[in-house]
Amino acid sequence: MADFLRPEAKATLWRWREVLAGLALIVTGVWWTLGSIGVAKIVGWALAGLGIAAIVTGVQRMRFAQGGGGAGVVSLKERQVAYMGPLDGGVVDLDDLIELELDGTAKPAHWRLTTLGKHLAIPVNAEGADGLFDAFAALPGIKTERMLDILGRAPQSRVTVWEKDADKPAAPRLLH
Repeated sequence: MADFLRPEAKATLWRWREVLAGLALIVTGVWWTLGSIGVAKIVGWALAGLGIAAIVTGVQRMRFAQGGGGAGVVSLKERQVAYMGPLDGGVVDLDDLIELELDGTAKPAHWRLTTLGKHLAIPVNAEGADGLFDAFAALPGIKTERMLDILGRAPQSRVTVWEKDADKPAAPRLLH
């Protein structure tokens, strides 16, 4: 059964998984909405709304992903980004991040994460770099569409994607 689909077809379906799941939610939601009354109709509208959100998020993630196979591996764990590359590497805590840039002068382009006194450069096509989308989307005040537009343009210089707002005090981190 594992050989039912060619590897290319599996990869394409996997890339489109969120969009396909969103379409399935929309179809199910509309079906429930048209064929029922009361609470089931409300749940149908909610499912359709979730489906739209899943499609939007899936398309954004597809635009962000640059394909793997690049130099190094990216790992995300507990709001820390770790990059292990053939020549460089390091760990950056997202709470300490003060600037996020896309460096188009590097080949391939690199995400440049800056904290106080430390820089971490991660190739956009590093293995696991597509997981950075969720990490970057969680940065306070980031404009996700702007980030995707900058990445899609492939700038020939270093472009600031996000900066920490120095005027705002950091929100307290509560344990419970």
